[in-house]
Amino acid sequence: MAFEIISDRPVGDFKAVSDAIMGSTLRFMGELGCAEAGIIVLRDQFDTTTKKGLIRVGNKSLDRLRASLSLITNVGGQDVIFRSMGASGMIKKAISHYL
Repeated sequence: MAFEIISDRPVGDFKAVSDAIMGSTLRFMGELGCAEAGIIVLRDQFDTTTKKGLIRVGNKSLDRLRASLSLITNVGGQDVIFRSMGASGMIKKAISHYL
């Protein structure tokens, strides 16, 4: 799934974004839900200038991931809004369509 972060200033590094995503999904889905979803935030597909990136997730858990992203309001001490740009069955197609 491709996502975009809407904020006034740069959000910082990949680790802060990844920690916010994983923390929110863990609170929303729980440990078992996260394990079943197979969520992986792709480090090499996150761009700090455009604030866009990709998350690998199982197709049955896509709606729960979108819900958990909507609950994130703060990354690295800065107010943010996560926007789901779309989903694709293949990472290569997601890169060409959304990033």
